[in-house]
Amino acid sequence: MTDFNTYLHNCQTRINQYLDIHLVNQHPRLNRLFAAMHYSVTMGGKRIRPLLVYASCEALGGRADKADPAAAAVELIHAYSLIHDDLPAMDDDDLRRGQPTCHKAFDEATAILAGDALQAQAFEWLSSADNLAMQTRLQMVCTLAAAAGPQGMVGGQAIDLEAVGERLDLATLEDMHLHKTGALIRASVQLGALASEQATRQQLEALVNYAESVGLAFQVQDDILDIESDTSVLGKRQGADIARGKPTYPALLGLAGSQTLALSLRDKAIIALEGFDQRADRLRQLANYIVERRF
Repeated sequence: MTDFNTYLHNCQTRINQYLDIHLVNQHPRLNRLFAAMHYSVTMGGKRIRPLLVYASCEALGGRADKADPAAAAVELIHAYSLIHDDLPAMDDDDLRRGQPTCHKAFDEATAILAGDALQAQAFEWLSSADNLAMQTRLQMVCTLAAAAGPQGMVGGQAIDLEAVGERLDLATLEDMHLHKTGALIRASVQLGALASEQATRQQLEALVNYAESVGLAFQVQDDILDIESDTSVLGKRQGADIARGKPTYPALLGLAGSQTLALSLRDKAIIALEGFDQRADRLRQLANYIVERRF
């Protein structure tokens, strides 16, 4: 784990440096907008999605520098989604990563615009990554757009909002989270594979299977932590989902059942990588990390 923790730190440092260098304001009238964008992107976070990009690229023998634009793009999409999810019209949260949410630190209009800008910036960075072939960039843009849009993350959020107060069955709950949380995690793995520019169809299919299991495991663990952890550790309001009447895995399966499911999904993810050699060990370790994390 010491070696893996070093890997986590190195990847987090790498993506943070990339974001600092590239997320730069070049217009004096946009200082407040860029301050809100920078605040939301750099205020902390585990960087799990960029980590999945790097680890997937590495699993196929790719170079980290080719994965940088994709790693940054998924983090910008993730940051934009958090800004919008926290808004009063959505989840109405006032704490994120232990800091005031964007609309609290700035104002609601600025937060909306910051989220919009981060989404657009993600696709600009991805489409202009000149160290990747044009066809690769096109595939990446299409992959990320599908994951972020109505058939992915946004659609999942819409389902989630409509499901408040309902008791969903397991299949419906999984379908919602395969969209809301899982789509961007799946895209992260796909983008990393595409960045290697040497993934076979069979390898991509195996990585998608891995990502779908990891994505669900991530959400199950999030639901568990909403009960087991506390606000100071989580960096957001503990028990917020229960208070809003949102459907969760512990509400459906109980805490012990949810923990069993998370471990089962972790094992399923690792099995999906059986055709890969030791270069996929970081993906295997990430599957463990996702279900063992405490925040």
